[in-house]
Amino acid sequence: MSTDSGLEGIVATSTSICSIENGVLAYRGYNIDDLAENATFGEVTYLLFYGDLPTKAQLTKLEAEIAEGGKVPEGAWKLIRQFPKNTPPMEWLRTAVSTLSFWDPDFADNSAEASLRKALRLTGQTSTLVAGFDRLRNGKELLDPKPGKGQAFNFLYQLWGKDPDETSVKALDVCLTLHADHELNASTFAARVTAATLSDMHSGVVSAIGTLKGPLHGGANEQVMLMLQKVGDPSKVEAWIRDALARKERIMGFGHRVYKNGDPRAPHLMRMSESLGKMKGEPKWFEMSKVIDGVVRKEKGLLPNVDFYSASTYHYLGIPTDLFTPIFACSRVTGWTAHVMEQLAHNRLIRPRAEYLGARDRKVGPIDQR
Repeated sequence: MSTDSGLEGIVATSTSICSIENGVLAYRGYNIDDLAENATFGEVTYLLFYGDLPTKAQLTKLEAEIAEGGKVPEGAWKLIRQFPKNTPPMEWLRTAVSTLSFWDPDFADNSAEASLRKALRLTGQTSTLVAGFDRLRNGKELLDPKPGKGQAFNFLYQLWGKDPDETSVKALDVCLTLHADHELNASTFAARVTAATLSDMHSGVVSAIGTLKGPLHGGANEQVMLMLQKVGDPSKVEAWIRDALARKERIMGFGHRVYKNGDPRAPHLMRMSESLGKMKGEPKWFEMSKVIDGVVRKEKGLLPNVDFYSASTYHYLGIPTDLFTPIFACSRVTGWTAHVMEQLAHNRLIRPRAEYLGARDRKVGPIDQR
């Protein structure tokens, strides 16, 4: 029996949703560069769920269904309001998503039709919950999504309490597209393992959120921003990073298990961070990021991944740092639910083996002689 720590390079299943081949990321055959530049997140969501890009009428219908389904039932809000006030955002989101199943009319139905309805609701509700978390902790009124608007617009509207500007909507829309799916990453694998037991879609998404929470997965972008804020001054950044490297500290946001020649999503976020920094009149976070990027490339030979420049991008969008990972979930829920639906359509229980390395042939002796 062969083993590989971390299952690196092991092919565990087949999928038609997402591919990473020769360093190229594609959703259902569309290169991520093409999608980021020429499609909206709504179109990408349709692509992940239905297999093809939508017509204008199909996109309008999809966004209407997500906006309507994105309303969180008042009973769920009543329960969620009882969570401790100091609950961290990802713990809050994990449990809040779980409560949604209590009010979902399709909760116990794993048919293809019911699963699609749940996927559409969860796509809208996850954004509503994340924005709602910030509004609740700041004593603000909760807002439902606006009909006729896309995910990026509605998230910023529900977070800010006012209509967002076009530049911010476009920037967030691209971020959501870039994060929507990533083949068999840790959280998607967790969702598929859960679905493979014939559990329900909400449980699969909760499993994924718990996995995404870890700093080696979705939590890295938050750690990048905390590092930038800790350094504080562009004049100090190079010395600070070199000192951290000398102490063999890990610099978050660099390297990737799959990409050896650079994460194809990172250049989009780098350009976005630069553009937003200039627009906001606060270029220092981008400039600091560029210095760190240069030092780590030179000293460690590592390239930035999707998390590195997404940190300063989200900061420029006025998003609180502790919401960076929850926003990742607002996008990736589309990929998770697409994979859950694919798993249920061709299900086989995921049950790998483990190589045992412990003691053997031990005998139980009397307790008073141990």
